[in-house]
Amino acid sequence: MEGTNPVNKKLAAALSGGAVLVLALSGCGGSGDDTDAKLGSWAKQVCLAVQPQAKKIEAANTAIQKETSDNSTPEQVRQTDSQAFQDMSDAYKAIGAAVNSAGAPDVDNGATKQQNAVKELNDISASYAALKKQVDGLDIKDQAKFADGLKGIATSLDKLSTSGNDALKTLEEGDVGKAMTKQEACKSASAAASSGTA
Repeated sequence: MEGTNPVNKKLAAALSGGAVLVLALSGCGGSGDDTDAKLGSWAKQVCLAVQPQAKKIEAANTAIQKETSDNSTPEQVRQTDSQAFQDMSDAYKAIGAAVNSAGAPDVDNGATKQQNAVKELNDISASYAALKKQVDGLDIKDQAKFADGLKGIATSLDKLSTSGNDALKTLEEGDVGKAMTKQEACKSASAAASSGTA
């Protein structure tokens, strides 16, 4: 029988993929020509809002990874994972709200790109909230059942981390990406997210 620790390691590995989503919003594209002031101010507003959320997601990742290296009880694992998923759900919701309140970027199809990205971020937030509910419902009295339950969550997490940041990528193509790379806040959000994948 597989104990909870190896399974929670799978969870941590699946989770590190989730940080990629934040990287998508952190404007990691190459730098280019100067973009206009309007787009620059849009990028700054989004980047400043993303930065604390990227840190929150990184902290949630770290918490789950730490729980795998200790000799944690199922109860501790459940509690940590539950809190981490809640934090991630809140963070993606906040990023969605930031992109929403920033308005449409001043590019072709900016409004459509923005709306698609907001929908995607809200969907990701809802997925993490659903995972929290799943973790909260795990049976911690039966180690085998608990490990099986965690396996199911790791699978869902895997799917979540490999799916759905297409709209974010589309949003930050071209001039939007160039404007974001110039923002100090985006650079640090990107660094926070990539260190979370270690």
